[in-house]
Amino acid sequence: MWLVEQAILAGIALAAGATTAAGVFALITVIGMIPRLAGKSRTGKYICLYEWAVIMGGVSGCLTYIYDLPVFAGKVGLAVIGLAYGIFVGSLIMSLAETLDVFPIMARRVRLKKGLPYIVLGLAAGKACGAFLFFWKGW
Repeated sequence: MWLVEQAILAGIALAAGATTAAGVFALITVIGMIPRLAGKSRTGKYICLYEWAVIMGGVSGCLTYIYDLPVFAGKVGLAVIGLAYGIFVGSLIMSLAETLDVFPIMARRVRLKKGLPYIVLGLAAGKACGAFLFFWKGW
């Protein structure tokens, strides 16, 4: 009986994980993050590589988290991994904001004519400084 219960729980957990992963990848697909990234960087011929990088990153992140695998990368490796996470999250957020037309609507509401790129750059720099101080100083 115990084995049957464990098999049912494993099946439910696998289905829940697959559903969550499908939702995340559907969001990335719907907002067009990968094609936008390839278009902005003029590297459309590598779009398949981008897709595989996102898939492999998701799978390796899940396996590392679920099985509590240690990652021996050192401080430099940790900085590289953190930078990659930051680039991914920033790209995801900016793709979502662009899809929802957040910045053009905001610019119209506050009657902003010039300087929108500087506002976006300021938001990104503030977020980066805040994250740096949080992790470095523990603020």
